Amino acid sequence: MSGTGRTGGGRGRLGSTLSGLAVAVGCVLFLGGFAWGAVVYKPYTVPTESMTPTVHAGDRVLAQRIDGSEVHRGDVVVFTDPGWGNMPMVKRVVGIGGDKIACCDKGRLTINGKPIEEPYLQTKDPASGNDFTADVPEGQLFLLGDERRDSLDSRVHLDDPGQGSVPRSAVQARVDAVAWPLGGMIGRPQAFAPLPGGVSSPGPLRLQLGVVAAGAVLILLGAAYGPIAARSARSARGKRDKVPAGVH
Repeated sequence: MSGTGRTGGGRGRLGSTLSGLAVAVGCVLFLGGFAWGAVVYKPYTVPTESMTPTVHAGDRVLAQRIDGSEVHRGDVVVFTDPGWGNMPMVKRVVGIGGDKIACCDKGRLTINGKPIEEPYLQTKDPASGNDFTADVPEGQLFLLGDERRDSLDSRVHLDDPGQGSVPRSAVQARVDAVAWPLGGMIGRPQAFAPLPGGVSSPGPLRLQLGVVAAGAVLILLGAAYGPIAARSARSARGKRDKVPAGVH
């Protein structure tokens, strides 16, 4: 009986050690994931309905802090430009330096003569209510809202020197997800992928969420070990106490 006790005690100590290790590692992952996210991402509140149905007015989005040189066609970006009111705005990049943007070819936007399918648009209406063309200067971006009927975007600024475009340096972040109300990730439109430069790679948000989730699971498992081990020990003692006297 004494040998069994020593063995049980050894198992208990090992279990306690592993439990503490799981909680410690879980805390590092959980807090580290949040800290990583805070460094890489910044929350924004979308001010208008110009990007519906992708994001709506009042939605809280998570935008990855990036340099303007990292922007690709199809990205939904947060930018600030004096000519647009000098306040943070959210629009979709449809053209980059050197592109010729035109609308509409059978209701579709064209980039360098290539018609672009835009499944993120609000309705089956044309890609723009008014026809237009624009040559995007090098180092500039041409931006449109997904709600083309009401969006005040590059089309409003076509008479400006940059033909409605803004400098890449105006971009502060790229929107990766709608955080509240829960709306999920914002994908990269594959219609832009065949064009030179392709589309942006996914941001690290999914990985960060996975790290946080793994940390939470380890913390819960480690914390649950104590009550489970105690219940198991009580059960074992109860069984030993029921053994008839003289039975070994």
